[in-house]
Order: sequence, then structure tokens, then C-alpha cells
Amino acid sequence: MKPARTKTPRKLLVKKGSQTSLKDPVGVYCRVRPLSLPDQECCIEVINNTTVQLHTPEGYRLNRNGDYKETQYSFKQVFGTHTTQKELFDVVANPLVDDLIHGKNGLLFTYGVTGSGKTHTMTGSPGEGGLLPRCLDMIFNSIGTFQAKRYVFKSNDRNSMDIQCEVDALLERQKREAMPNPKTPSGKRQVDPEFADMINVQEFCKAEEVDEDSVYGVFVSYIEIYNNYIYDLLEEVPFDPIKPKPPQSKLLREDKNHNMYVAGCTEVEVKSTEEAFEVFWRGQKKRRIANTHLNRESSRSHSVFNIKLVQAPLDADGDNVLQEKEQITISQLSLVDLAGSERTNRTKAEGNRLREAGNINQSLMTLRTCMEVLRENQMYGTNKMVPYRDSKLTHLFKNYFDGEGKVRMIVCVNPKAEDYEESLQVMRFAEVTQEVEVARPVDRAICGLTPGRRYRNQARGGPVGDEPLVTEVVLQSFPPLPSCELLDINDEQTLPRLIEALEKRHHLRQMMIEEFHKQSITFKALLQEFDNAVLNKENYIQGKLNEKEKVISGQKLEIERLEKKNKTLEYKIEILEKTTTIYEEDKRTLQQELEAQSQKLQRQFSDKRRLEARLQGMVTETTMKWEKECERRVAAKQLEMQNKLWVKDEKLKQLKAIVTEPKAEKPERPSRERDREKVTQRAVSPSPVPFLFQPDQNAPPIRLRHRRSRSAGDRWVDHKPASNVQTETVMQPHVPHAITVSVANEKALAKCEKYMLTHQELASDGEIETKLIKGDVYKTRGGGQSVQFTDIETLKQESPTGRRKRRSSSAAPAQPDGTESEWTDVETRCSVAVEMRAGSQLGPGYQHHAQPKRKKP
Repeated sequence: MKPARTKTPRKLLVKKGSQTSLKDPVGVYCRVRPLSLPDQECCIEVINNTTVQLHTPEGYRLNRNGDYKETQYSFKQVFGTHTTQKELFDVVANPLVDDLIHGKNGLLFTYGVTGSGKTHTMTGSPGEGGLLPRCLDMIFNSIGTFQAKRYVFKSNDRNSMDIQCEVDALLERQKREAMPNPKTPSGKRQVDPEFADMINVQEFCKAEEVDEDSVYGVFVSYIEIYNNYIYDLLEEVPFDPIKPKPPQSKLLREDKNHNMYVAGCTEVEVKSTEEAFEVFWRGQKKRRIANTHLNRESSRSHSVFNIKLVQAPLDADGDNVLQEKEQITISQLSLVDLAGSERTNRTKAEGNRLREAGNINQSLMTLRTCMEVLRENQMYGTNKMVPYRDSKLTHLFKNYFDGEGKVRMIVCVNPKAEDYEESLQVMRFAEVTQEVEVARPVDRAICGLTPGRRYRNQARGGPVGDEPLVTEVVLQSFPPLPSCELLDINDEQTLPRLIEALEKRHHLRQMMIEEFHKQSITFKALLQEFDNAVLNKENYIQGKLNEKEKVISGQKLEIERLEKKNKTLEYKIEILEKTTTIYEEDKRTLQQELEAQSQKLQRQFSDKRRLEARLQGMVTETTMKWEKECERRVAAKQLEMQNKLWVKDEKLKQLKAIVTEPKAEKPERPSRERDREKVTQRAVSPSPVPFLFQPDQNAPPIRLRHRRSRSAGDRWVDHKPASNVQTETVMQPHVPHAITVSVANEKALAKCEKYMLTHQELASDGEIETKLIKGDVYKTRGGGQSVQFTDIETLKQESPTGRRKRRSSSAAPAQPDGTESEWTDVETRCSVAVEMRAGSQLGPGYQHHAQPKRKKP
């Protein structure tokens, strides 16, 4: 791709420099129709005779900044709203008709959106004939007196013409006139008033330098391309009221000269403008039109009106047509009225209208694609295949773009604001089209017969007039001969008179010979002078030619010097382009490296922020854990001191009772059965209530306590599998703002920052051990979630098999109120549950304290 890019300028300048002079660009003209209503908003403005400007209407803001967007487009010539049909014809169609008469092909088509005035431009309206009737009028004005008689030329099915002699042509004319319904309209028929105003062209227009030694014939055909099928609009189909036949589509074929034509298409020979337009009008009535939301009479097909001009030279005598088929010259002018491009959401098309609009837009898109490929091949020296066969429209006119004639396009636009977007697309297509170059057609070979044969034959075969010939003048100057008849043998007068007359004639002849010699000598002298003058002229011209040759040789040397300089500059340009390419590659590589480094730094920055957030969370969590651990240790120490104080208080009470009590008999220890039946009186200092045992029946019920989570501010996913067993203990773990699930899912994880899994298993002593596995939820790069486990808390439930009880003092005296000292439970006083972090010595966990025992009333 890089070498082709560097070689492109050389291809355009050097290799194709000789061919560009033989190519002509496609002539693109623009015609702006007037607005239907004076108060309509206009979006197209004519700047000058070659430029139009499109500006955004009020309802559109195509520019992202909200500003109005203005675009200018240039054409070969722009025709404003006040342009007449005559002005348009003189500039666009007149050169094509002149080329047609001189044996060259031409293609003229109108392009635009629906309702932009294409049909009006091509056909015209009453009082304003369009391009088609004006082309016909110019053709017949130019060849009117040189037309061949009808049926001298006869079309065949191979896109060529046959020649008939005048006798065969006369027989065929009589045969056609004897038919009840002649297919060819007569030129003497009265003009249809429906289109009489269209063909009434006031301006007389005629081609220059028409070959007078040839005869001409004009044949017209009219087809339409509907839904990518070709139909003959001039085909005569017999009417069947019971079972009418639908029209049959035609096929495209290629003749021996590789030109495309419609096989089996009807070609009608016409002899006047009125007759030709009557044939066109007959086919126009069969053309498919429909009423759409944008146009009351919208063309639903592409129409092609072909004017074929057949030219054949006269023979050497100038009397009859030369009966040689190779000397026939056929030229063709195709006038195409394209259907308008449209958007279905504006036309409100449905059903068949929608299918028609789709086929119309598809064929126009194929035409645009062909233009783009042609432009690309010509500008960059590529050899891409042009997709002519994708549409019947482009396939039919393939030869014109390959160099078989001139191509002209009239872009019709409607300046109303509603057609802004469609007009913008039309302008872009026109911009591409006028960059396409078409090869200039080659001039036809001229036959070797002497020019002026027609009028020379008329002069020879016509009336002589009053001017006598030279021989007659000479004979009349001699004296008349006397009568030579001898009536008698003795007649002596007749012979002398005859001798005298002959002598006079002889003398006169001698005088004429002498005069002739004198005049011949004079004429020879004049010829000699003329030769000398011609020789002098030749010498003078030769001197001038030598001077011109010297100038030309000097110019050739200058051209060679400029070509060498041009090659040097091209070489430098090529080196600069290669250097630019290398620099661009280096720039692209450095930009990629810079982008990679930027992405790497961005990732590192993101990882750093994520790590900082994680460390900050870990610091906060560790701080909270140790704060709670300190609080727990302080509370445990306080409880331990309270227990020690309570023990000392009990000891002091017992000691006081021993000291103050009178000496008496040693009391007996009550039996176990009695102790069990007797309700023991509580001590003055309450003891702590056991955690895992039911308190006294008369005591008030203990309210369930829930431990508050250390991460109360975060959202949690509480994952409790369905197989877990309810422990029904007094203390239960509780996490507020949690989403409880039985199976972990991505939707729940996306809403929370923390994750806790409740796992139960059987411990070695046969009891149920519950583990709370905690973790943090992180978002992954792929859009998912991941869990990083940070903590495990273990909850263990114990069911004591028996109570080990002891008395606070073996010899405790009775209380003053007559009650005995109560039995205390060691497990009750030490009922403090501590749950540790897995694998740690002092990690915080669930902590709770038992309530102190209450005194009996």
C-alpha cells in the first residue's frame, strides 16, 4: 500500500498525461426550481453562475456546537429560478444534438429528489417545451431536406440498420399503408391538441455544417426501467378484455461492437417533430406514475427516450443511396428522466409504493457506486471492477462511460427546507460525478467519394436554360451550308456555291486556330506568371516554416528541460513522501508507546488507590478490633475484681458470723434431699446468672441480646445455607442492613461491600460448632465481583451434663433471719463466654456478660 501511495503522482502526471487530453469530464449542471409558496423557507442560495450554497434550516442543527452549517458546491453552470427552457437547451442539449448529427453519441439525464422538476425540465409544460421537443425540432430543422424516403433504412434485431433500394422501400410503404391499423403514425395527421403547445417552439435552431451528400433517417424508441425490469412503452399488445396480458420485460444484449441494447425494442421511423413527439406521448401515457405524499404525479420508474440518427452517403452519381452497409453511420442520443430518490418515512409509502421506492433508491445507489469506482480508478490508477451489472440502469449505459459519447447530467433541486437532507445527498453525488472523466469519442471515417455530388447531379440532370454550350456557339458562328442537291447534269451553280461556302468556313477555321494559338500563348504566359507567383509563395512559406521549425525546436528543448526538471522534482517529492512516511510511522509508534505508558501509569495509579483504600480499611478495622479488645479486657477485669470483692465480702460475713455467734452445739449438716427440697435463700451479694442455664422460675424473663456487628455502616451479604440447623440459643449473631441469601449470587454481591458465610460443623466433643467466615467484596476488571476473606469467628454451644456445687464456707453459721447460707455454683460465677479469631491469641470476637443473680424476695 505504501509503494502505491508514493507512485500515484507519477502515474497521474507521466503515464496518463497523454490520455488526459483525450478525455472530457462529465458535464454536471444545476437547476434550481422556484418555491411553490412565496412564504416557504429556503435552504439553497445561488451565489453565482457556477456555485450554490446550502445552509441549515431553522429546524435542523447539524453542527454539534449548535451553529448553522453552510456548504458550497460548484458546477459547470448553475441555472436559477428565472432560467427559461431555451437558455437551458442552448447550453446543455444543443452541443449534444450537434454531435448527434455529426455521428457521435450522447447521454443526457436529469437527477434529483421527488418534486424537484426533472420531468418538467425534460418534457416541459404547455407553452414551455422541454429539452426533448427542442432536441427533436433542432434535428428535423437540420436534416429536413436531406431525409431518405420512409423504409429506405430498416432496423433489425442486432442493433444495426439495413438499406433497401427505393423500389423495395416503395413496396413496403404500399404494404404498410394497406394495413387497417398502421403502426407508424402519418406525418400528415393533425397534431394532438394535448401536447401541441409543448412542441410549438418559436426559436429556430439548426446545426451547422450538415453533410449534404448524405441521406438521413430518424428512429425513436421509448423504454422504462421499473423495479429493475425493462419494459417497451411503444410495444403494441393486442387487447384481450377476458384475459389481458401483462407487459413482458425485455432483455439487455451486446452487439458485435460490444454496445449494450434492449433486445426486441420497438423502433419507430419518424419524419417530423410532431410525429416523433406523438410517438413519445403515446408511450408517456403507459409510463407508471403514482400519487405520493410528496408529489401528486411521482414517476415510479426511470424512462429512457432514444433518438437514433442513421446516415448513409449518396453514390458517385449523387442519385441514390450507396448500397453498402459498412458505410452506414448510426449515432444515438439518450434522454433519461430518472425517478426521484425519496425517503419512505416522508412519502408515507406502503405496499407496492414501498417496493418501488426501494428499487428506485437501489438503482440510484448503484449509479452512485459506479461513479465512485470510476473516479477512484482514474484518480489513483487502480483497476477495480465497476459494478455496472448490479442494476439495469447502469448496465444499459455502460458504453457511454467507457468512451462511446458525451455524458451530461442536470441536477434538479427544490430549495424548500423540507428537502434539505435529500438535497445534501444529491449535491454530494453531483460532486463525485463531475470528477469522472469519459474518453472522447473517435471521429467516424469519411467515405472517399467526391463532395458536392448531390448538387452537381442536379445541375447535370436539370433544365439547361437559355445559356448555350461552347460547342453550339462555335457551330453557330460558321456560315450555313447551301443546298448540295444536284438537280441537273448541267447544273453549274450548286458546286461553286458549296466550294465558296467551304472556303469561307476553312478561312474562318484558320482564323479561329490562329486566335486559339494566340490565346493559348497568352494563357501559357499567365500560367507561367502564376507558377512563378506560386513558387515565390512557396519559398516565402518555406522560409516561414523554417523559422517556425526553429521556434518549435527551441520550444522542444525547453519542454525537455522542463520535463527533466519535472522528473527531478518528482524524484524529490517521492523522497519527501518516503521521509514523511517514515516520520509518520515513527510518530505512530511513539504515540502507541505513549498510550501504552499512559495506560500502564493509569493502571498503577488505580492499583495504588485500591491498595490505599484496602490498607485504610484494614487500619480502621484493626483499630476497631483493638478498641473493642481493650474494652472487653477492661470489662473482664472489672468483673474479675467484682467477683474477688464479692468473695471477700462473703468471707468477711462468715467471719463476722463466727465471731458474733454464741458458742453452742455444732449444727448438723442438712441432708442432700433436704437441701434439694428446701428453697435456698440468696446471699446479700448477688452472684452472676449462668449464661447457658435457665434462671429461677420466679425471676423475670431475660430479653434476647444481639451483638452489633463491627461493620454496622456497611451493607452485608448474609449467606446462610439451607442445610444449617437452628441453635435457638439466647445470644444470636445479628448484622443490620444485610441481604440474607441461601445461595450466593452476583446481583446480591453487586449491592454490598461485605460478605459473611455461616458454616456449621460437628466438633470433636459432639457439639455443634458455628463458624462465621467474613470477607470484603471487590469489583473485577471484567465487570464481576470477587470476595477476599479476612476473618473467621467461631461460635460453640455447650450443654453441661451436671453442676458442680460447693458451699461458700463449710462452717458458715446460720443467718440472723433464720435462713441458711446458700449453695453457690462455680460455673455460675465464671459464666463468661469468649469467642476468639481463628489462629490468633487475643483477637476480638463476640463478647457478652451474664446478668447477676437476683435475691429472693
